[in-house]
Amino acid sequence: MDLSPSEGQPPMIAGLAVAAVVLSLIVAAIVIGGLMLAGAAQVSTPAQDAALTGKAPEVEVPSLPDEPPHITQARQRMIDRDLRARNITDRRVLEAMARVPRHRFVAEDQAGRAYADRPLSIGHGQTISQPYIVALMTQLAAPKPESRALDVGTGSGYQAAVLAGLCKEVYGIEILKPLAEGAKKRLAEMGYKNVTVRAGDGYQGWKEKAPFDVIIVAAAPDHVPKPLTDQLATGGRMVIPVGGHWWSQELLLIEKQADGTLRQKKVAAVAFVPMTGEAEKRED
Repeated sequence: MDLSPSEGQPPMIAGLAVAAVVLSLIVAAIVIGGLMLAGAAQVSTPAQDAALTGKAPEVEVPSLPDEPPHITQARQRMIDRDLRARNITDRRVLEAMARVPRHRFVAEDQAGRAYADRPLSIGHGQTISQPYIVALMTQLAAPKPESRALDVGTGSGYQAAVLAGLCKEVYGIEILKPLAEGAKKRLAEMGYKNVTVRAGDGYQGWKEKAPFDVIIVAAAPDHVPKPLTDQLATGGRMVIPVGGHWWSQELLLIEKQADGTLRQKKVAAVAFVPMTGEAEKRED
């Protein structure tokens, strides 16, 4: 597009015309970017992701029973291209994600895209997060074999399945009953015996099963829910997106210190579906 002023056009008018065109292009770019991210668990890549800050271990993806070779290969590409190449260096996290068949956690018509680094719809206005953000949040939470984990916003159960390979006990809570029932049935059929899922409001956590060494939240409230920080064990870590709008959300890492105080760190700009239920009614 030629933005130079027409012959005989007054300089001020020409300048205003150019400014108007530039402004319209900027607005269009913002709108297009918003449409790409709205409602999705998509992360804006931190600058350091371009190069590994540590050596990412090589992980061989196992072939699962009755799994076609092309599915195994797709999961291997996901591990190598979208995780190891983007600063996911925790071997246990990589191995856990290598073992989980993500295509089992998406709609059948989306199975062919299950290992692409993008969020996918799971129905009811909800999404399964892109593989990178699942890996990043899990790595930040630093689960240990003896950990008790709370998965808030379980959705189809993918994050719970990843945590099941890393923790002693996993408790998943999902506010939408059809998704909670589907995740519970799916995880049981797949043989996950250390995962318990129920329908409920994740804002309130799961007090009866607290304290939790790990809390991962997959929906964004506009503030950090106090019930969740109360249920975090001493030395525990919570990873949660916070922000009132998708364009203002940030991924936070919250650690509970020995004296009960909380240490908070901003990790990256993200865009998650909003947390519903009690989160919409109150602010602590």
